[in-house]
Amino acid sequence: MRAGGGPRPAAPAESLQIAGLVPLSTTDWPDRLTATVYLQGCPWSCTYCHNCDLIDPRTPGQVPWAEVGALLERRAGLLDGVVFSGGEATRQAGLADALARVRRAGFATGLHTAGAYPRRLAALLPLLDWVGLDLKALPAHYPAVAGPGARGQDAWDCLDLLVAAGIAHEVRTTVHPGSVAATDALAVARAAAARGARCFALQEARTRGTTPAFALSAKEWDETRWRREWRALVAAVQDLAPLQVTVRPA
Repeated sequence: MRAGGGPRPAAPAESLQIAGLVPLSTTDWPDRLTATVYLQGCPWSCTYCHNCDLIDPRTPGQVPWAEVGALLERRAGLLDGVVFSGGEATRQAGLADALARVRRAGFATGLHTAGAYPRRLAALLPLLDWVGLDLKALPAHYPAVAGPGARGQDAWDCLDLLVAAGIAHEVRTTVHPGSVAATDALAVARAAAARGARCFALQEARTRGTTPAFALSAKEWDETRWRREWRALVAAVQDLAPLQVTVRPA
């Protein structure tokens, strides 16, 4: 199925391929205490992906939905919300039912997405309180970052959907030495702000959890040069008022 595929037939939350469940996170939704549900499968293969074990959609889930439900019963009044991450959470047809159940249980709902499926995201918007959207590069450069099948325009269309719907969101761009993303990051931040984004996070890629090939390539990075380039990029992005900028070093 191409990256911009439309909404899938509804499926129950029990159908989700859940790769992992973090019962308490302070980092997956800014200023919120959440549980985070990691869903298996992603249509893209970003070079720096720190959840590369979650890319293959054929890998069976490891956590039953009943375990998520039981956690929410125990954490009622203690958590602000639940974030669905991945992989690419929107590829799974049971996500809408899962979001609805989380809402009914009294929790806010968050989503991490790379924006691979804009029509599916559009269908989920009434069920979402916050979205963290990865904008990996300018649209034309997506194949260099996320693989030959990646459609950058789909991700940027998702930003337009979030802004139009008034959904609270954060746009994130991840960079590393010599990457197209690092070259594009300032232009991405400017373009996102021009489209209505108000919160932008500049993230430095980590090697933990990535492919062996990426971790090996990192050993060849010129760290002295990169620290200089990173500081200059951070300063330039932070100067884009009124954009609210968060910086996340590796």
